[in-house]
Amino acid sequence: MSDNAESPTETQKEEPSAPQPPPDDSTISEDKKKIDVLLKAVGDTPIMKTKKWAVEKGRTVQSLAQFIARFLKLDASEQLIIYVNQSFAPSPDQEVGVLFECFGSDGKLVLHYCKSQAWG
Repeated sequence: MSDNAESPTETQKEEPSAPQPPPDDSTISEDKKKIDVLLKAVGDTPIMKTKKWAVEKGRTVQSLAQFIARFLKLDASEQLIIYVNQSFAPSPDQEVGVLFECFGSDGKLVLHYCKSQAWG
């Protein structure tokens, strides 16, 4: 897939008026809308088989926590806490894209989730 992405970019540089650049531009903007999030379990919280997820930048921490809770089939009475880089819990209304810009590394954002307070 990366080979396909490189070829149109090279074509775009050589032929800026070619009809191929608009699809390439839309592909780039779609990639920028989603970021890679690596989810890791802490303590006795169940582990997700799929650890790497593509998440929209505008998604909030609260909606991500709700998704994880549904995916793990947690009871409504169980809370889920999300930590960034094993250090702090962001506010529920914080957007994942902002966290990625500030704390992302190697092209992904590492988030730890647990059912009880672990850090900070």
